[in-house]
This record gives sequence, C-alpha cells and structure tokens, in this order.
Amino acid sequence: MHKLMKTLFAGTAVMAAALTAPAAIADPAHNVILVHGAFADGSGWKGVYDRLKAKGYKVSIVQEPETSEEEDVQAVERAIALQDGPVVLVGHSYGGQIISEAGNDPKVTALVYVAAAVPDVGESLADLFKRTPPPTADFFKPTGDGFLILDRAKFHAGFAADLPAAQAEFMSDSQVLMAAKVLETKTKIAAWKTKPSYGIVPQQDRVASPDLQRFMYKRANAKITEVPGASHVVYISHPDKVAAVIEEAASR
Repeated sequence: MHKLMKTLFAGTAVMAAALTAPAAIADPAHNVILVHGAFADGSGWKGVYDRLKAKGYKVSIVQEPETSEEEDVQAVERAIALQDGPVVLVGHSYGGQIISEAGNDPKVTALVYVAAAVPDVGESLADLFKRTPPPTADFFKPTGDGFLILDRAKFHAGFAADLPAAQAEFMSDSQVLMAAKVLETKTKIAAWKTKPSYGIVPQQDRVASPDLQRFMYKRANAKITEVPGASHVVYISHPDKVAAVIEEAASR
C-alpha cells in the first residue's frame, strides 16, 4: 500500500507540473509566401525576396491568374501545400483578400498585409471602396470582355509615384488584367480573426486610401507599420521596411 501511495503521489506531481508549465513556443516560420495584387505580377517582389533569402528564409512567389478570386485563392493554397513547415503569408493590395481566405490553413502562422485589402466575411473589394473611395478617381477601366485595366495616363502618379518614371511605364505596359467580377466577390473566410496579423500603410497611397487601410488593420487587430512618402507599391520602393515586418511576423 505504501508503495502504491508513493506512485500515486508521484503521478499527481508530474501532472501538476505539466499543467503549470508554460506552453511550448511554436517554431519560427522559415517559409514565406508572397502574393501580388491586381494589375501586377510576382516580379515586383524581387527586392523583398532578395532580402529574405539573404536571411535564410525559403521564399515562394505566387503568380495567381487574377481570373477569379476562387482561382487566385487556389493558387496560394497550392503553394502552401508545397511548404515543409510553418508559413507566413504576405499579400499586397488585392492579395490581402486572397491571403485572408488561404490563411486559414493550419500551416499559416501569421499574415502580413502590404497596402492591402482586409475584408471581413461577406465583404467585397467593391464594398470597401464604397466605404472609402480610392484617392485616384476613375482609375479602373473596363476592357469590354469582363476584365479591368488601370488607366495608363494615371498609372505613374496613381499606382507607383515613388518609382522612376521608366519603371512605372514598364509596369503600366505589362499589367496583368483582373477579372471585373473579382471586385464584387464576397469574402468567405477571414483568417485574420484567428491568426496574428501585421499591416503596412504607405502614407501616400493613391490606390487604397491610407485611412481605409488603417480602419481594416485596426479591425483585424494587426500591428501597424506606417511608411511615410510611400506609394501603393511600397514593397518595391521600400523593400527593407517590408522585409523587416515579414521577419518580425516569422519570428513570433
């Protein structure tokens, strides 16, 4: 009996220690997936990519087709499935809506929104723009076959004001057209409700109002970083600042 009591007391002590011990900290994410926004492609991430690779991160860049929100989310989900561990998802502009849905994957440990849309469930990009209209008026032009293009005459000042004119002209001439129906597509999942989030506000954004970004980021309880003088393509013009926020998200 004495031996049995000792065994029971020992087991109870081990259980109590387990219950009071601090929770194990998850391993930092070493995988980063970068998701571009509308009218752009993944090549704009080169500066951020180089900085993260130099720090030892495994970086993947998604080339989503912009043909529908569903297909764009599937492209990111495909990239997540290829990763070998925890993932930080990074979305620029419309890419924010994409990572809000794809970010529900259990591999995703944090979300980084870069001048990005952060819609709630049942909310679309059009709903957000109605709430706070884009600073550049009449920027989106229909092509006549269900797609949109950004007005080339307004592209430099409206989309990439802090880039050299020649670079902005190249981006304008190499636009990836977005299906118009994407603007009206309602968000089905808001992963930011359960995942740690970070938001970057370029203070001179002429595509998505900085005030709208702040509203969305605060609603998502995101840690906000403001970048003075930056345009909508802050990830191109200020890759150091964007990479630093991603590193912070990965190390949590």
